[in-house]
Amino acid sequence: MLLTLVPIFRIALQEHVCMSERATTLGELKAQGYEARSVKQEMRANLVRKLRAGDELFPGIQGYGETVVPRIVNAVLARHDFILLGLRGQAKSRILRQLVSLLDETIPVLAGSEVNDDPLSPISKFGRLLVEEQGDDTPIAWVGRDQRYVEKLATPDVTIGDMLGDVDPIKAARGGHILADELTIHYGLLPRANRGIFAINELPDLAGKIQVGLFNILQEGDVQVKGYPIRLALDVFMVFTANPEDYTARGKIITPLKDRIGAEIRTHYPDELETGISITKQEAWIARAESSVEVPDFMAETVERIAFRAREDKRVDHRSGVSQRMPITVMETMVSNAERRALQHGEDVVVPRISDVYAALPAITGKMELEYEGELHGADKIARELIQQSASQTFDVRAGGADVDDIIEHFETGGALQVGDDASSAACVRGFETVPGLLSLIEHVGLVAADASDGSRVSACELVLEALVAQRRISRSNSGYVRAPHRGPEPGKGHQGFDPMGGLDL
Repeated sequence: MLLTLVPIFRIALQEHVCMSERATTLGELKAQGYEARSVKQEMRANLVRKLRAGDELFPGIQGYGETVVPRIVNAVLARHDFILLGLRGQAKSRILRQLVSLLDETIPVLAGSEVNDDPLSPISKFGRLLVEEQGDDTPIAWVGRDQRYVEKLATPDVTIGDMLGDVDPIKAARGGHILADELTIHYGLLPRANRGIFAINELPDLAGKIQVGLFNILQEGDVQVKGYPIRLALDVFMVFTANPEDYTARGKIITPLKDRIGAEIRTHYPDELETGISITKQEAWIARAESSVEVPDFMAETVERIAFRAREDKRVDHRSGVSQRMPITVMETMVSNAERRALQHGEDVVVPRISDVYAALPAITGKMELEYEGELHGADKIARELIQQSASQTFDVRAGGADVDDIIEHFETGGALQVGDDASSAACVRGFETVPGLLSLIEHVGLVAADASDGSRVSACELVLEALVAQRRISRSNSGYVRAPHRGPEPGKGHQGFDPMGGLDL
């Protein structure tokens, strides 16, 4: 037990000293008993401390507690670089950025160093010369954990100079150095991430020669800049993201680099509907300063089901995926459309309806890549079908088996209803009152409480009608006109309808 407690106590004491009395010179740092650790040792030690304390490792990341997170923990404990393989919208970048919480709050570096030189073991020529010239008087600076995270989106135009460095003629001229001198190098992103975390998004999009350069510096610790070889013993925790389709032998990843990455961790979309709803609720901007917003739980469920059904639809490209951003943006657009209507009618409470989901069609079509069959149908038609199917499934789950015969009979006997998307809640309620059993049904099956607001009752009624339309038990036109399937007069032909402007048309 003593063997395990001593290193932990030393780390805690070191952090306390660094926090309370930060050294300003190399001599002061040595006097405080500072001992350098590699970044992987540092992250491992901090992770061990968090696990023992029961701390949350990745706040805000849901649905990965039993799948992705344990594998990331294993990789860090094993001091392995890793890559997250997953489709778009699976929180890969957010996870990488939260890895900084495993770094110390601050670390000492040689003041003026471009590569965060360790004061006790500098890797750059600048750092070595500085320590040789000033000894214990060498100035020390402190770098925070956020400054030790470097992220780069891989694009085909990224150069080896961007990643590793290039010769800077201005440095050579000002310092009187020859171009072959290491002091003339302008370091790239990877050397500047020394003693920190270096993240590359969409790794396979890097050109092959750049991947070779990464492999060389990871494997051998050396790099060539403009043909001039230098050796940099970089201390970097490397993490990557990629699409699984690209990260294969058929993809654009070089095998030697793939072989050097310690762990391949697969991310995924939410497995459970409840998890997706919780993520959307967490991420969507719903609260509005000007109005009070109430999103019925059946509306949140319907929005989430759209994404779930899209991921199962054969007309949607599964290799591209359906981002979790879809339900988030649909939720925000839906609420905004409801807010616009509430502002027009002077309503204090914003309650979204099914018609508001249709207003969010651009947020759905823009998040789907279609297969050939899907292109033939068109994104707009597929999105409308997804909304109908989601509303129907939500209704079945919450009110399956409910008696809707009176509602259907009303339309089969010639009744009609026209619901305007921009009609006020009070006007919609007056229209729904003309449909026998509709308002009593939504209370009976628990969609709303007996004392629910007009906005909530309208939202629930629209869900019922949309579900019946999806099940082809009633029919609806694009103008919102509801009637029996394939029959009944057009609006204004003598049957009771609902005027879009908010009144009853008798």
